[in-house]
Amino acid sequence: MPIKHAIWKVGSQPTPLASASLTNEQQLEEMIVREPGILSSEWMLIGRQEITPFGGRVDLLAIAPDGSLVLIELKRNRTPREIVAQALDYAAWVDGLTADKIAQIFQRFSKGGNLDEAFKRHFGAALDEETLNESHQIILVAAELDGATERIITYLNDRDIAINVLFFQVFQHGTEQLLSRAWLIDPGETQANVAVTTKHTRESEPWIGEFYVSFGGDCTWDDARTHGFISAGGGSWYSQTMKLLSPGDRVWVKIPKKGYVGVGRVTDGVQSVNDFTVQTPAGGRPAVDVLSTAAKLRAKAGDPDRAEYFVRVEWLDAVPENQAVNELGLFGNQNTVCQPTTPKWRHTVDRLKTYFKKWDAS
Repeated sequence: MPIKHAIWKVGSQPTPLASASLTNEQQLEEMIVREPGILSSEWMLIGRQEITPFGGRVDLLAIAPDGSLVLIELKRNRTPREIVAQALDYAAWVDGLTADKIAQIFQRFSKGGNLDEAFKRHFGAALDEETLNESHQIILVAAELDGATERIITYLNDRDIAINVLFFQVFQHGTEQLLSRAWLIDPGETQANVAVTTKHTRESEPWIGEFYVSFGGDCTWDDARTHGFISAGGGSWYSQTMKLLSPGDRVWVKIPKKGYVGVGRVTDGVQSVNDFTVQTPAGGRPAVDVLSTAAKLRAKAGDPDRAEYFVRVEWLDAVPENQAVNELGLFGNQNTVCQPTTPKWRHTVDRLKTYFKKWDAS
């Protein structure tokens, strides 16, 4: 169903704002370059109007916190189905980009900048060349889609092709223009597809029903283990994949650069730090009052994008961080939650069951 936008002025008699249009779509591209948050605050732009060997120009190229790339195509004067075909063609080019090519693209975009340094400034972590461009996603930016194109995009996304549409609409408010946006598909679903379709996992198999969790954010593992939860925050890119989890799901938890620390069963859906409580001898109390990092949690609690989010877990078997299981060949991913479909994940779960022997405890 096509996305319809409307903005209403609040008052005793609500009135809708009139639809308007930008001078041209070049204006939208300029706005995105100046303020990438129009697309996502979690991505860093690294390229613009890059010429491909196939005779076209990629509108915008960005990088995500896990080193995956984001191909962004604006509709311009093309029909919706034409832009899908063009984007898939460009995606074949993106798929083959090596680390040195990506660095050169960023140098042109930033007029001589260093990708490693810019990535660390933006994301607060070093860029791992081994995971750079392991996967990518396609984002189409358009005011509207026809029904057939929407079905094509949904079909591709349902089959783990990470493609999504960002709809935008312009409204007139006096002498000013306002820009609104809406996603066709929950960005968390598209991100989850990126996490399972890396270059080294193209040899896929059916998902075995076990969830991978990367534990980070503003909580300590000691608190998580004591009070029964996993958490993530600091940006929607980190927290949105937690919506994949439902009560009854089994999760295998890894602390990046440390190793696997536990296996548990989800008992509740995702909750904001503002709603999450933990049990104490005095009964249930707000997490922001009890956890060891409470001050840090409270500082971001008012920002829905950067706040910490929690999923309650009953630990079946868990160990302190200094006893984390880490050996060559075990699966790893920077997404907070994913459903790996690589044989490496089956191997990982089989190995972890030899360490966490209560994995199937009821």
